[in-house]
Amino acid sequence: MYIFAGVGAFILLLACINFMNLSTARSAGRAKEVGLRKTLGSLRTQMMAQFLSESFIYSFAAVIISVGLGFLALPYFNLLTAKTLDFSALISPWFVIATVGLIILVGLISGSYPAFYLTSFSPIEVLRGKVRAGMKSKGVRSSLVVFQFAISTFLIIATMVVYQQLTYMQSRDLGLDKNGVVTITGMRRLGTNMSAFKTSADNIAGVASSSFTNNRFPGMDNTTVVREKGKESDHLVGLYYADWDHLDVMKIQMKEGRFFSREFKSDTLAAVINEAAVHEYGLTNPIGTELVDFNGEKPTTVKVVGVLKDFNFETLKREVRPVVMRLTNEGRFLSIRYNGDADAVVKDLENLWKTMAPGEPFEYQFLDQSFDSLFRSEMRLRDIFTLFSGLAIFIACMGLFALAAFSTEQRTKEIGVRKAMGASAYSLTVLLSTEFTRLVLIAIVPAVALGWFVANWWLKDFAFRTELSPLIFVGSAAIAILIAWLTVSFQSVKAAATNPVKSLRYE
Repeated sequence: MYIFAGVGAFILLLACINFMNLSTARSAGRAKEVGLRKTLGSLRTQMMAQFLSESFIYSFAAVIISVGLGFLALPYFNLLTAKTLDFSALISPWFVIATVGLIILVGLISGSYPAFYLTSFSPIEVLRGKVRAGMKSKGVRSSLVVFQFAISTFLIIATMVVYQQLTYMQSRDLGLDKNGVVTITGMRRLGTNMSAFKTSADNIAGVASSSFTNNRFPGMDNTTVVREKGKESDHLVGLYYADWDHLDVMKIQMKEGRFFSREFKSDTLAAVINEAAVHEYGLTNPIGTELVDFNGEKPTTVKVVGVLKDFNFETLKREVRPVVMRLTNEGRFLSIRYNGDADAVVKDLENLWKTMAPGEPFEYQFLDQSFDSLFRSEMRLRDIFTLFSGLAIFIACMGLFALAAFSTEQRTKEIGVRKAMGASAYSLTVLLSTEFTRLVLIAIVPAVALGWFVANWWLKDFAFRTELSPLIFVGSAAIAILIAWLTVSFQSVKAAATNPVKSLRYE
C-alpha cells in the first residue's frame, strides 16, 4: 500500500509538472492579456484567482474521468493486487472527502507557478517586450524535466531490480527438487486404507515414488524444543515426520551419515538433522549425538544417524532454520514424484482415491506451484512497477514531446536560416535534440543514486538475494535516453525537414 501510494503520488506530480511546464511555455501568448487587464485596473489577486480556477477546473474534470476509469479498471486492479474492492469504495464518504482534497491540492500545485509567474510583470514590461524575453529563461522548465526523468529512470531501475531478484529466487537451487511432485492432502480421510493407497499409487503409470509426511512444503507445520542430551540449553527447531522414501521423492542430498532405512528397526528412535541444526547445536561430530525431543506427552531421546544438506523449505527472505526429521510410516500428506503427463497421473490418483474413500474430497497441490506462491508479493510488486514505470515514462514523454514542439516552434526562423546556409537535416536534428538529451543525462545521476540506495534497502530483507549488477543501472539509463531521444527526435526531424522558404517567407 505504501508503494502504491508513493508511486501514485509521484505519477500525479509528474502530471502536475507537465501542466506547469506547458503553461509557462505557452505563457507568452497570454502576456498581452495580463498586461491589458492590468492597464484596465485588474488586480493581481484577481488574475491569480483566474489562473488557479482554470487549474482547479482541469483537476476537477480529470477526477471525474479518473473515477470512470477507476470503475472500469477495478476488476483488473483487484486481480493485480489480490484485493476485493468494489465500486462502493469509490463513493464512500472518506473517499469523497479525500478526492475533494486532492482536487484542491493538485489545482494549487499545478496552477500556482503559472499564476504567480504570469501576474508578476508590470504592464510597462509587457509593452516593452521584457516578458517575452523572460519567457526564454528555461531554468525552471529544465529543472522540472530533469525531475520528471529522474523519477521515470528510478522506476525503470526499481522494475529491473525486482525482476532480477524474482528471477534469482525462482531459479535458485533450493536443495530439493520441487518439480514433478504432487502432494495429496487429508490422507487421514482414508482411515485404514492409507498404506494400501500408497502401495497402489506406486503402481500407477508415471509414478516414480511416494512418501508419507506430516509436513507440507513450503513451510514447517511443527516447531518444538529439542535439547541436546546432557545440556541445559533449549533449541527451537522445525520438527517433521517422514517415511523411508522421503529422499527419493524430494531429492534432498545427504551430507554425512545415512537416512532412515527399513533394515534398521531402531530408526523409530533415530533422527536426521540438517546442517543448520548442526550449527545450532555446535556439533563437531553430529553422528551418534543424542537429542531429547520435548514434542508429545513426554520427552523422547533420539539418536542422530544422518545429516542433510541445507534445503530451503520456506521463503528466501529468511535463513534456513534448524530441522530435526523423525520417522513415521503414515502421515497426513502423501507426496508423490511423477514422470510424464501430470494430468494423467492426477486423474489416476483421483480414481484410486474414489475407490478407497468414496464420498471424501480429493485434494492435491503441485509442489512447484506451492513454492511459487511464496513469490506472489514479489510478482505483484514486479507487475505494479512495470505498470507504473510505463505510465510514468508515458507522462514524462508527453511533456517532453510538447516542450520539444514548443522549442522547435520558437526556433523556426533559426532553423530556416541554418538550412538556407547549408545545414543538413542530420545536423539540425542533433542540434535540436542535444538540449533535451543533456537534461535526461543530468536526470540519470540522482536516479541511479536513489535507485541504488532503495534497491539495497529492499534487498536487505532477503536472506538470499541477487547481486546488484551495473548493467541494471546502465540499461535503465540507456532506456531513458533512448525513449527521450525518440520522443524529441520526431519533432526535430519534422522541423529539420521543413522547407526554409516556408520558415522565412514573412521575413
